[in-house]
Amino acid sequence: MAGDQLQVLHALDLAKTQWYHFTAIVIAGMGFFTDAYDLFCISLVTKLLGRIYYYEGTDTPGVLPARVAAAVNSVAFVGTLSGQLFFGWLGDKMGRKKVYGMTLMLMVICSIASGLSFSDDPHAVMVTLCFFRFWLGFGIGGDYPLSATIMSEYANKKTRGAFIAAVFAMQGFGILAGGIFAIIVSSAFKAKYDVAAFKDDHSGSTPHQADYIWRIILMFGAIPAGLTYYWRMKMPETARYTALVAKNAEKAAKDMARVMQVDIEAEQGKVIEITEKSTNTFGLFSKEFLRRHGLHLLGTTTTWFLLDIAFYSQNLFQKDVFSAIKWIPDAKNMSAIEEVFKIAKAQTLIALCSTVPGYWFTVALIDRVGRFSIQLMGFTMMTIFMFALAIPYDHWKKSDNKMGFVVLYSLTFFFANFGPNSTTFIVPAEIFPARLRSTCHGISAASGKLGAIVGAFGFLYLSQDPKKPQPGYHKGIGVKKALTILAVVNLLGALFTLLVPEAKGKSLEEMSGENDDNDVDAVRLEDVSKVAADEPNST
Repeated sequence: MAGDQLQVLHALDLAKTQWYHFTAIVIAGMGFFTDAYDLFCISLVTKLLGRIYYYEGTDTPGVLPARVAAAVNSVAFVGTLSGQLFFGWLGDKMGRKKVYGMTLMLMVICSIASGLSFSDDPHAVMVTLCFFRFWLGFGIGGDYPLSATIMSEYANKKTRGAFIAAVFAMQGFGILAGGIFAIIVSSAFKAKYDVAAFKDDHSGSTPHQADYIWRIILMFGAIPAGLTYYWRMKMPETARYTALVAKNAEKAAKDMARVMQVDIEAEQGKVIEITEKSTNTFGLFSKEFLRRHGLHLLGTTTTWFLLDIAFYSQNLFQKDVFSAIKWIPDAKNMSAIEEVFKIAKAQTLIALCSTVPGYWFTVALIDRVGRFSIQLMGFTMMTIFMFALAIPYDHWKKSDNKMGFVVLYSLTFFFANFGPNSTTFIVPAEIFPARLRSTCHGISAASGKLGAIVGAFGFLYLSQDPKKPQPGYHKGIGVKKALTILAVVNLLGALFTLLVPEAKGKSLEEMSGENDDNDVDAVRLEDVSKVAADEPNST
């Protein structure tokens, strides 16, 4: 295969781990740090928004109406889905680097604007907040296909999985940073405005200064994004885009020679020969793509869709689950500021003990164990733990058993991240041709965000108590049955994983068939059958 491969790409595949690899991980990873912070910090402040803007003078703290809560929680995901499709396509048309800066600036501007929705009218505040969080999500959406594609195209084939996983693992630190920053902000305000609990002072329990808390938390997301803009603009375009898509062998060789500090020959004739093969000219909507990569795309889209239904349901509504099992005190027994602190503390503990370690287990093991095995194991373990939570749910609600529930709930996060939450991000960046790689990753990621929207809306409504739902909500099926449904979703994810090929130890061109002749389809079908049979030595 090396004889058919461009020298610049062969050099990248065989390169030892160098400084430029770590630079790329940090530059791309800080984008994901910001993405996770921005997407998940809203769950820390939704209860505060309800207290501030929707208290109606009753004996119950204000809560966001059902439709408003669904919109606030989900609008960024709608934006993310749109951004993944648009910027994924644009990354293949204009180049990864040109589009990379656009997404970051959009994130910086909209993070700041999200906290500037000032008005006395709750409707105006929520509409403005949702507007800017949609465009924030649009920018975040572009980061998914571009970061994954850039890292996969820079990495060597031996440790490519670990490098892409390390970029995605920064998501864990973003979630953790959101919780820690919310603890710091709420603690500072609590020290200054130590007000009574709601049951003791209905209106006084939510001081007007609390309105600054959610704004500060949302706006802080602009800082890490802004800090990485300069370095993103200094990164050269990836050699695979420059050579295989832009067809400029000289620039690809020159850029990578500077990055890797080695001499690389420009092979313009070979670039023309490779890119003009019939195997490298078919489009996304062609029968040839369907024949070669149709099952692969079905596998990446379905598994990401199913994973995100469960993953985002768990993340966004941790506070509701913890309240249901009384791990977080009843809202009446806390002030508004104290409630933010308690929710942030609970989510930080989950992130610290299970979410973050799960990501880094993937980084450590993915190039040894393989993508397929980690994804299948993750979905399977999530299924087991979800059923373990759901079936004896009444047992976990008892005060003596709360920590047992929290431990099992944490383990579902651990195996989501040491499992499909990482691998669904990695695999689409490895198995499609360079000219369609960013687009296909964007489609796969958008399918995932569709699952996140289903999870955000579905769990919000389904988890409501069938006898006594929250004010403004219809009766649901309860947390127990909602968790059962999530367990079944995870089981389906394990089944659809059988469609996903193993890329461990292979070059991107081997996986996509860009260096192959017309018999590539036989190779691809053989690869799928090997994966389905779980043969680890298929490399």
